[in-house]
Amino acid sequence: MDAISVIRTKRDGGCLTSEQIDWVIDAYTRGAVADEQMSALAMAILLNGMTRTEIARWTGAMINSGERMDFSALVRPTADKHSTGGVGDKITLPLAPLVAACGAAVPQLSGRGLGHTGGTLDKMESIPGWRADLGNERMLEVLDSVGAVVCAAGSGLAPADRKLYALRDVTGTVEAIPLIASSIMSKKIAEGTDSLTLDVKVGSGAFMKDLDSARELATTMVELGNSHGVRTAALLTGMSTPLGRTAGNALEVRESVEVLAGGGPADVVELTLALAAEMLDAAGILGADPAKALADGSAMDHWRRMVAAQGGDPDAALPVARETEVVTAPADGVLRTLDAYAVGLCAWRLGAGRARKEDPVQAGAGVELHAKPGDPVRAGQPLLTLHTDTPDAFGYARAALDGGYEIAPPGDPVTPDPVILERIA
Repeated sequence: MDAISVIRTKRDGGCLTSEQIDWVIDAYTRGAVADEQMSALAMAILLNGMTRTEIARWTGAMINSGERMDFSALVRPTADKHSTGGVGDKITLPLAPLVAACGAAVPQLSGRGLGHTGGTLDKMESIPGWRADLGNERMLEVLDSVGAVVCAAGSGLAPADRKLYALRDVTGTVEAIPLIASSIMSKKIAEGTDSLTLDVKVGSGAFMKDLDSARELATTMVELGNSHGVRTAALLTGMSTPLGRTAGNALEVRESVEVLAGGGPADVVELTLALAAEMLDAAGILGADPAKALADGSAMDHWRRMVAAQGGDPDAALPVARETEVVTAPADGVLRTLDAYAVGLCAWRLGAGRARKEDPVQAGAGVELHAKPGDPVRAGQPLLTLHTDTPDAFGYARAALDGGYEIAPPGDPVTPDPVILERIA
């Protein structure tokens, strides 16, 4: 077996054999296949695709490149959620303690942001003292005592994916659906959860810009999960407009706490409750009422315990950016559109995100939204507030918003896009 023959097979539109897939994943993990060779193979996969059989074998090979976690000692059934990423997507923060409050154990292995999409770990790290890195033993202790944990995946989990993910990011192959699906599902299956609910974003602020691509990705991942014994379902959800009223790390934590306190933006609450219902159903927990757990304070109690168990202070003041600048509405009317990608890029330029994984982020940076599509606005009214510690970034950030919002004439009917588009199981 050699890398060149594997590359040629896929370059010429052929199907990789199980032996070829097992070999190339193992050899790449060990360093016997060079980055430039795997780059060529990834590009061939992007251009020529993979069959479902190939994707399943590729995913299995990545799972087998490392360890598998075991939650069988837990009394509660385990339920996990994965989002394909978006702008203002803070759903994991209220969702994990909410589902725990309803009786499931939620092992939420999360990642950091890159580019215009935010990362759950970056958001949580804006809480003073909170730490993302937990060993497997401590993770199990927190799951057993609290019911929910949000942390970084250990280095032993699907190491082939860690190498390939970094390579895809710098070779223009991130968008390959077989590679997205196998990347997500290899980590989630190796994680060992009983069930998985997928939140596949669709729109300008998502990787999947159109419904057909999102449906293909979701269907592929649902089939992968179920074939590996993980009960899996997916919701396709809108990401043409940012979720909620904030995009940025500490800003989103503050909004998540509002949701846990029984308030918060309607779209964030709607999606949190919908995903909670999916997770509880998949975990076999019947009769639980997530809305009641938000209203009676039990979800908030689990949040506070979860934060404290990972070294954080749930009562500490969250970081606030040193500088703000307001973007005002240019005319009277109704906000017709507010582009998620434009807002995400603006937040990134203000310091909320990173261009490289090793870059730092500003905890207080981001964008606060004072209006959403369908809201009436008046000329001069605050539309957005930009937050940053580096005021030199304001001009660059405002440029990202050029063409990013549209105001319809007063009285024009504007119907906001739905939050939940489809369910795939």
